[in-house]
Amino acid sequence: MTGVQTCALPISGATENVSVNTNIEDIKFWSWGYGYLYDVYTIINIDDNPTDVVRTRTGFRKTAFRNGMVYLNDRVLQLKGYAQRTSNEWPSVGMSVPAWLSDYSNRLIVEGNGNLVRWMHVTPWKQDIESCDRVGLLQAMPAGDAEKDVDGRQWDVREELMRDAIIYNRNNPSIIFYESGNESISEEHMARMKAIRDEYDPYGGRAIGSREMLDSKISEYGGEMLYINKSGAIPMWATEYCRDEALRKYWDEYSFPYHKDGEGSSEYRSTVTNTVNKKSDTSAYNRNQDSFAKETVIRWFDYFRLRPGTGRRVSSGGVNIVFSDTNTHYRGAENYRCSGEVDAMRIPKDAFFAHKVMWDGWVDIENHSTHIIGHWNYEPDTRKDITVVSTGQQVELFINGKSCGKGDRSYNFLFTFSNIKWEPGILEAVSYDADGMKQSVHQLKTTGEPTNIKLSLMQAPDGFKADGADIAMIEVEVTDKDGNRVPLANDMITFDLNGPAEWRGGIAQGENNCILSKNLPVECGVNRFFIRSTTKSGNISLKATAKDLKSASLRLKSKPVATSNGLSSYVSADYLPVNLSRGETPGSCSFKEARRTINIIDAITETNNDKAMYSFDDNELSEWGNDGKLNTGWIIYELERDALISEIDMKLAGWRMRSYPIRILIDDKEVFKGDTPKSLGYINIPFEPVEGRFVKIELIGMSKDNDAFGGIVEVTGKKEIDLNKDPKNANKKGQLRIVEIDVYESVE
Repeated sequence: MTGVQTCALPISGATENVSVNTNIEDIKFWSWGYGYLYDVYTIINIDDNPTDVVRTRTGFRKTAFRNGMVYLNDRVLQLKGYAQRTSNEWPSVGMSVPAWLSDYSNRLIVEGNGNLVRWMHVTPWKQDIESCDRVGLLQAMPAGDAEKDVDGRQWDVREELMRDAIIYNRNNPSIIFYESGNESISEEHMARMKAIRDEYDPYGGRAIGSREMLDSKISEYGGEMLYINKSGAIPMWATEYCRDEALRKYWDEYSFPYHKDGEGSSEYRSTVTNTVNKKSDTSAYNRNQDSFAKETVIRWFDYFRLRPGTGRRVSSGGVNIVFSDTNTHYRGAENYRCSGEVDAMRIPKDAFFAHKVMWDGWVDIENHSTHIIGHWNYEPDTRKDITVVSTGQQVELFINGKSCGKGDRSYNFLFTFSNIKWEPGILEAVSYDADGMKQSVHQLKTTGEPTNIKLSLMQAPDGFKADGADIAMIEVEVTDKDGNRVPLANDMITFDLNGPAEWRGGIAQGENNCILSKNLPVECGVNRFFIRSTTKSGNISLKATAKDLKSASLRLKSKPVATSNGLSSYVSADYLPVNLSRGETPGSCSFKEARRTINIIDAITETNNDKAMYSFDDNELSEWGNDGKLNTGWIIYELERDALISEIDMKLAGWRMRSYPIRILIDDKEVFKGDTPKSLGYINIPFEPVEGRFVKIELIGMSKDNDAFGGIVEVTGKKEIDLNKDPKNANKKGQLRIVEIDVYESVE
């Protein structure tokens, strides 16, 4: 197997005299998208006679967690990926999938330029863990939790789970983080978890922490579910961001079935009580693909803007919830969660390609690309906004070679072209750098009328095994006469299966989600389904038919599997290749310094002066605030030196619902005056560079409250005020409350 080498580590002597006597040179390090593994054989010899041999498949890599950043093989890596349900299930078969399907799903994350999967709540099964080793996907491994800290026997069980999970999985190189809970835990409990890690995996190079832990002195990483955190000490990364949902079937409001963004049921299912409740605004959970893809760009920009290289305190990234649509709690109109960037059968949505564009680099963008959101098959006289996701500085849109001009840029990666009139042919987006040099191109083409059905087989590299458990996945498409997928096709396809295989089907909108049905529609021109082998080998045939379409057939053969007394020694994972597509870890730096922090050394204010330091102490659970009177709503910061100041970042209490009317002065020169924007964490205030040493933030009016993210909640049924978790302050409109402030100079 390419990328897997064998090395023997003989251990000789009795148990009281055990030693390793083989050194290994020229080790290739396991890395992101480079699943280089070794078979390590541990041989116990007693009196020079081998009595036991154990093979361990593992990999070698270096890690470090410091300065608010994650280092892999001495290179800084900003985390980008998905918070995936540990079940990682598929329609109609759940978790009962062969190893090749685990590799297919996990490698798809890597191919979309994701580098981390955070399994949610409980330890994943060994098959997924080993799969991540092969495909080069970093993992955050939880043990078990109850959504909160616990005591007594419940806590004892948590410790035992962590101990057992570490022992079972400590040889898997893809595990980078041990997660102690889906909520913050006490410092005492964090110390206990750290002691377990140190006892059972002292040299594994894994950070142990828990969700939140923003002010912990013991945790080795932290980060909230929904909000944006920065740190100059332990890495902070978002554990579940962007909770919006969108069914893959819905392109936009101009395409069948004409789903206007936000329309849908006003019910949601509680994640806590599993009951159906009414909700006034479900628009964030009933998006179409257009708005869902755009929202993923907007939400990632919060982390990209604070990436390594943007100052002393940075964000180590985050994981989007979830990768694939899942049979768990839902908040939109469907009866399952549609937050995935791919659907339940791992067919990509536009949001998948948006991430692929934005995530192509360890930190900074390393490869340029462009993606046009949507399709190019519309009714005559249709006019709509076209949105392009691109790494370029500029993007130009062309229809059949004629320029529609440059797009309006926002959130670094979004380019909007307003009121574009559709005409059949080729829609092309071309990106350029700041000097006008072409960087990347993406095209969409108008397809012809639907004429044909197309079937494509996906199976394990060593074939379809007749073991009663293997699965073949078949993709069905509706195409035009030239073989192009028709993006608006939603035809009902009827399937006929013959031979030693069992129909498992797929999923689509319809009665019972079309589960197990042999009548399955394509959605946006494509769908997928499963057949499962029996214990009998032989020829299998499949036929697909639909009204007004040319039928398609597919033939495959299941291979016999040798057994002895009803048992087989075949292990499918042993026949799966490792993924080396990204190559070894580059030796160059992964980012360029974009701005430089000017440290604050002191602060003066009229009230609560003893707490002024809390607004620049690298602790997002502490803050400074005045006494609620407008005339005391000011604070002056002294910097370490005179500097040409160009921008300020602030986290203000009540960040998602409160706007503060403020002005900012640098050495008594006003550089900003206005209302602060609402956010999910930090706001950025840029201005023309001004030389100075003293920065004054002054409240000039009463604050205004109105939740800018009312449809998105961290826990269903619980609406966060986020006034630093102190609802008593909600009515104090004359307060200026600063959680953290960072002052920057530009880098020439």
